[in-house]
Amino acid sequence: MSNFKSLLEAALRGQENHVCDLYVTVSQTAMKKIEAVWGISSAKKVCYFSAEFLVGRVVYSNLQALGVLEDMREVFRKYGLDANLFEDVEDAALGNGGLGRLAACFLDSAATMGLRMDGYGIRYRYGLFKQHFHEGFQRETADDWTRFGDPWSIRREKERIQINFGDQSVWAIPYDMPVIGYGGKTVNTLRLWQSEPMNGFNFSEFDEHTYNDSYAVRNAAEAISGVLYPNDDTDEGKRLRLKQQYFFASASLQSMLREYRAVNGSDYSKFSERYAIQLNDTHPTVAIPEFLRLLMEDGVSFEDAFSIALHTFAYTNHTVMAEALEKWDVSLFCFVAPAVYPYVVMIQNKLTQDLHNRGINGADQMPYYIVDPDQRIHMTRMAVYATHSTNGVAALHTEILKHDVLKEWHALYPERFSNKTNGITQRRWLSLCNPKLAGFITERIGDGWITDLDQLERLRDYERDHDALWELADIKRHNKLCLAEYVCSREHGVKLNPDSIFDIQVKRLHEYKRQLLNAFSILDIYFQLKDGCLSDFYPMTFLFGAKAAPGYRRAKAIIKVINEVAELVNRDSAVMDTLKVVFVQNYNVSYAEKLIPAADISEQISPAGTEASGTGNMKFMLNGAVTLGTYDGANVEIAQQAGHESNYIFGSRVEQIREIKDSYHPRGLYEASPGIRRVLDTLIDGTLNDNGTGLFRELFDSLLHGHNPDQYYLLLDFESYMATKLQANRDYRDRLEFSRKCLHNTSSAGIFSSDRTIREYAADIWHL
Repeated sequence: MSNFKSLLEAALRGQENHVCDLYVTVSQTAMKKIEAVWGISSAKKVCYFSAEFLVGRVVYSNLQALGVLEDMREVFRKYGLDANLFEDVEDAALGNGGLGRLAACFLDSAATMGLRMDGYGIRYRYGLFKQHFHEGFQRETADDWTRFGDPWSIRREKERIQINFGDQSVWAIPYDMPVIGYGGKTVNTLRLWQSEPMNGFNFSEFDEHTYNDSYAVRNAAEAISGVLYPNDDTDEGKRLRLKQQYFFASASLQSMLREYRAVNGSDYSKFSERYAIQLNDTHPTVAIPEFLRLLMEDGVSFEDAFSIALHTFAYTNHTVMAEALEKWDVSLFCFVAPAVYPYVVMIQNKLTQDLHNRGINGADQMPYYIVDPDQRIHMTRMAVYATHSTNGVAALHTEILKHDVLKEWHALYPERFSNKTNGITQRRWLSLCNPKLAGFITERIGDGWITDLDQLERLRDYERDHDALWELADIKRHNKLCLAEYVCSREHGVKLNPDSIFDIQVKRLHEYKRQLLNAFSILDIYFQLKDGCLSDFYPMTFLFGAKAAPGYRRAKAIIKVINEVAELVNRDSAVMDTLKVVFVQNYNVSYAEKLIPAADISEQISPAGTEASGTGNMKFMLNGAVTLGTYDGANVEIAQQAGHESNYIFGSRVEQIREIKDSYHPRGLYEASPGIRRVLDTLIDGTLNDNGTGLFRELFDSLLHGHNPDQYYLLLDFESYMATKLQANRDYRDRLEFSRKCLHNTSSAGIFSSDRTIREYAADIWHL
């Protein structure tokens, strides 16, 4: 019997088998296996700064990495316990979507590859939020992700850091979570900072009834690590967001410098040889001027400090949208971090001089200004200027950065720009979440793919093997049955037909993701079925999963639209055997692990030139779904790897959108197309009910009227989308050929491993 099994059995004897107690017991038993190797390395360390780490449930993935998952299941069977009873435990939603999930995948890959890479972020008291629907509207409640405890984290009280804001000072308390590489040989750290007041509870104040001020101070401190992305519609919300960014950036830097000084003293000349800092988007960019402050207060000159920063920091851009390129008003920045602003000015002054030395003067300097004449600090510009590397996250995205969004900077520093197409970890997104498919693969090519995903190419030998293709189809149906049971248990008894096509769109709810376009397509199919125009239509189940930011009114309106479409379709006896629509509640990593293996069709339908990369598209591809998508983000590379003939690509390309952008007239499309007009009119003719809120009329107007109507080109791509979706529906009738397309997608997914992405970062940017 393995040591883990012995320890687990010993711990279980005589224990009452409550889920919480079992969870803590299993986790603490596993933690004993990693003590000897956790954080043991003298190699150069990569410090991955990210506002989000969407790790999801770690208990099963950690046990898998340690090679003891089957041991746990065996012990649980012996004691009559269900190994799946941790389904509702600690799905830590410390992220909003792809950005945070990417960070988690990168940590997994680095540890599996034996690289020293630690994550740094915030230990939010509450995750994003728990979502439920009331009369079709999204409602939010607090996500208390530690309600079962947090046995995978260790509080390092002695390593706390003081953080000083303009209006308060707080303690940053580190909680260290192990990041276990597959095989358990390397264990890195995810360090998450929790904000706490400088002074503890004052009993004398309480006893004397003068405690209101004390409570206010405590609440203000704890709010900093309270909730992921507080609503920033107000100045107070904006201040809290910037406080969060400065809080974890400063704490992380001070922790690193403390670690460095313990070995090297105050000689920082070798700092960039010992550390690399990767900024995951602009949220941690305030770390750059803070780093200068910390070094200069220890006696380093500005020129030397800037040079060290330049060689230490690297920046990953995740967006091409102007509104997402972070900017802060100087007044707000000075309120939050007054001690840091002078160093922002120093960076601006150095930039001005560098531009002058290159012959760029006067108004020509304006596109580069970090502090612009309107007194706004441009964090993206600072991130490009003060780092040695800027990378995009998909081939198309990087080209747009170089030739459009950051073209001035690319002209100035072309050597700093590179592409690092995102990736996903196959350990979680195939081996763990889709054991039937994983077994199918291992039976044919061995298990080397778990750490070398390129080996999936060998599956192409089976693309004409009818027995293998039918087995693959059976696995997909099994996954659909599992999902149907899960949905039935979670969504008030909703029943799904596992013999229908499962068309799935799961991602953050945002207008550019175009969930509304998908909803319109369902309405068009519904109306055509009612008219008798689709006699050969194969039954389809449309599944949505997404959360809208609490303050994002239009995104929440789209959720209501989809739920209204579901209500219309699912209650109609004329189509209920042919069409089904379900918006699952509280979509998160664990729900994704059920949805993705069951998908036949993966919806990736953002307009070309808006999605930086996407990683959901890769997860679906790996699990044997075909992509119904635009030529956007990593869809481009998916189509290149697996071929257009095995996927369904539609819609306008970047060049076409660029050509018509200034003359686009969606009203003309509405008037010329009866199909478009019929689905849009459902928003205002009473077919769909917004409960008198006016939300649907506002959506309707946003597509046809006002400044920049239909800015995400739903109507432009509608007919192409419909034709392509119906083609996929027809093709599904040839189950053997459709199964071949699915297998070809899986066999072509090797390049999308996060192992490959991390290998490229390590070689090209971090110089490990």
